[in-house]
Amino acid sequence: MGLTVYWTQFAEDKLNDIFEYWKFKTGIKVAQTLVNGIIDVSLTLEFNAYGGQKEELLSEKIEDFRYSFSKIIKSYIG
Repeated sequence: MGLTVYWTQFAEDKLNDIFEYWKFKTGIKVAQTLVNGIIDVSLTLEFNAYGGQKEELLSEKIEDFRYSFSKIIKSYIG
């Protein structure tokens, strides 16, 4: 295992907000599928820390910030 992924309380709260929004809009099954997809994508960083795209807005930082979206997430955000 390469990295350990930590979820901040803020991130967990936002994940819950996403779940509640999509539960209201489409139902529990779709909301759970989306949330599971977000969690799965974040956990891939443990094994492939450089797999995501570099975040250009944070390029001035010493740390290397990256992000990634899976197909399942893209299908919900357009």
